[in-house]
Amino acid sequence: MDIALLISITALLFLVIAAAEPLAARLSLPYSVILACLGILIGAGAIFFLRTELTDALNPVAEAILALPIRSNVFLYVFLPTLLFQATLGMNVRRMFDDWVPILTLAVVAVFAATLIIGYALSWISSLPLVVCLLVGSIVSTTDPSAVVGIFRSLSAPRRLARIIEGESLLNDAAAIALFGLFMSYVMLGVPNPNIGQAFGQFPMLIGGGVLMGGLVARLALLLMQWFGRYELAQLSVSVAVPYLAYVGAEQLFGASGVIAVVAAGLTLNLAGPGHLSPAFWTNLREVWDLLAHWAGAMIFILAALLIPRLMGEVRPGDYALILVVIVAAFIARALILFVLLPMLSLLRLSPRVERPYRVAILWGGLRGAVTLALALAVTESQNVPVETKRLVGILATGFTLFTLMVQGTTLRWVINKLGLDRLSPLDAALSNQVIAVALQTVREEVATTAESYELTRETVRSEAKRFAGRLDDAVARAESDDNTQILDRDRITLGLIALAGHERETILTRFRERAISARLSERILSDVDRLIEGARIGGRNGYQRAARRSLRYGGTFRFAAFLHNRMHIAGPLARMTADRFEALLAKRLIMRDLHGFVDNRIRRIHGRRVADLLHELLNRRVEAVETALEGLRLQYPGYFEELERRFIRRTALRLEEHEYNAMREDGLVGAELHTALMSDIGRRRQRAEGRPALDLAMRKNELVRQFPLFADLDEGELRRLTRVLRTRYYNAGKIISRKDSPARSVFFVASGAVEQEIAGQTSRLGRGDMFGQMGVLTHRPRRAQITAITPTSLLELDELAFRRVLRRSRALRQAVRDSVSSKAMIEETARMPELKLD
Repeated sequence: MDIALLISITALLFLVIAAAEPLAARLSLPYSVILACLGILIGAGAIFFLRTELTDALNPVAEAILALPIRSNVFLYVFLPTLLFQATLGMNVRRMFDDWVPILTLAVVAVFAATLIIGYALSWISSLPLVVCLLVGSIVSTTDPSAVVGIFRSLSAPRRLARIIEGESLLNDAAAIALFGLFMSYVMLGVPNPNIGQAFGQFPMLIGGGVLMGGLVARLALLLMQWFGRYELAQLSVSVAVPYLAYVGAEQLFGASGVIAVVAAGLTLNLAGPGHLSPAFWTNLREVWDLLAHWAGAMIFILAALLIPRLMGEVRPGDYALILVVIVAAFIARALILFVLLPMLSLLRLSPRVERPYRVAILWGGLRGAVTLALALAVTESQNVPVETKRLVGILATGFTLFTLMVQGTTLRWVINKLGLDRLSPLDAALSNQVIAVALQTVREEVATTAESYELTRETVRSEAKRFAGRLDDAVARAESDDNTQILDRDRITLGLIALAGHERETILTRFRERAISARLSERILSDVDRLIEGARIGGRNGYQRAARRSLRYGGTFRFAAFLHNRMHIAGPLARMTADRFEALLAKRLIMRDLHGFVDNRIRRIHGRRVADLLHELLNRRVEAVETALEGLRLQYPGYFEELERRFIRRTALRLEEHEYNAMREDGLVGAELHTALMSDIGRRRQRAEGRPALDLAMRKNELVRQFPLFADLDEGELRRLTRVLRTRYYNAGKIISRKDSPARSVFFVASGAVEQEIAGQTSRLGRGDMFGQMGVLTHRPRRAQITAITPTSLLELDELAFRRVLRRSRALRQAVRDSVSSKAMIEETARMPELKLD
């Protein structure tokens, strides 16, 4: 094909892509449906003009369109890696991990269920071999969620629901393509009835090899991007190579799933990138990939749609019955997932509860698209597949895709309307009236101030004010109607908490854009805020408080890092995670202090004083919990806390200095050359300020031991020996540290946080510097008390031999043991102990 003609057709396709988005918005149809329709029209038009006798003028263009080098490998090796990689870069992986059970279950089980149900239904109805039927099932089992997710977002559907659908679709594609490759190999080898168990048994190898290759490529790419730190275009070029190297490497070197490799590479870069790359570059990287994915997604859809008239050209009357079987079986498979499996996961509290209208919308919104057509095209291109098999696979996959696009896609918004998902709930409708009334009152005040400042004509101001006053009176009347006054305080509190968390989210994003906090830190605390929003939506005040407590807990990875440090003397992971926790708590404290103003200025005016006061109380509890956790870390690592504060001040000063230089440049006070020099200097100083100081756990534990009054009279040698044998233990709030009647083998010292001690029905609290467990160790009796952490707590643990040795050398510790004894019998027993007779 002539290169000029090929470039011209490509440019025209980009114009079609540009026109599709506003056309979809105008017609209220999914963007993918419009692209498919335009592609089908172009393909059908090219065939028509090539075959018609009306004119030959357009024959060269029609021939060029039909001769476009559209092959399945173009879709699978060029466009698909771009789409998958961008999807993994753009998602909130940490929040996805919270819902990994429903995402993985829905994705993998949905693909397997659709493949088996469609395959066996086709095998039962038709004379096709089972392996061909299963191949068709794997081709049509992948879904394109863009339409339903886009509509859910426009309807303000629960974020967690949209996130689960996105995650399911991403892994859905990976699983479907892996299954396709498996059954395609059986078809080409001529195996008519494969062993299903043996076939699925190869699945772990496909996944494992892909994960290994993808993670390796992403780590190497991250290392390269760090080396090219000063050259942003070089870093972007490295990122473009990542998905393709992962895909080809997994397919060719390991015989594994290239799709899984791309997903693994994207997830690895998503998790590790923000901590190793500058915030500005990370933002630019995601913007570049958003654009690449938009073009790739549109191009793959429109090019695949060009093939539909050709693929459906040999359809026979009996094929329509088989297409109907595929449609019915696919609906049954998806309905089983949505109306059987998903409610079971909700009952087990592994998935959020999804209301029935949403499930119906997801069922009807299960559109198929370019990936299905690309896989069908791969079958039709193969020389090792029988001709009739190629024809049937192409027709069934294409016919099913056309049904989902032209029937489901065009009626999806109508279904949404009939389900009532596009209408405000009574609570939201009542609240909107109050919001409008409050907003209009603020607007009236600001308009009056503006008119007075600019000395506008009184007659004009008076006439406009009269019109505005009428609108305001109507809004106030609606806000004060009986329907609106029936809003329960419980609902107002929930809405207020959601608004408060939403403002907290915007504040974090503002601090990130100002470079006051890093990209890695902002993603972490944004995940915590998302949990606050979802907790408030689902559980109201209690859900909000549970999410707030959860954000301060020591997670499983933190405890594993502590195990590596205590048992294997590997300090790196624990030091890094402790530094992350330190920095996150400091940022949260600074951000939450600014939220009280939002409650007073905004929430109080809409929801009233009582709700605002309660929100202040809940916010104060969060601040107090953060202060407690931060104080515990500050006591353990005092020097490190000061370094983080200094770093924050330096970054704030750099931001303000940069703002001043930019303002002077805009006002013309400094020239372009001077401004460039000033910004370069700020860039160099910012690069130095971005680096986080290293945390030395061993040195800090030594300092912490010196602060304990119980060890004040130990000499330097004893302190060093004590530091080596002390082990750090971390406990979440509510965790039982030791149970009553359990054997006593260790003594614990509270380094930070607080614990509750229950003895004979009486409770007492122990804080920093206190110890417990000493009497059980000394008397060799089971513990008399149950100890429970009441805040995230750090303890120092000393085994029996080390405790007795320290006890013999420390007068202060011996006196503390004596002071801890209350009963007369126990006082007499302790007086006879060898270690306590030394005084």
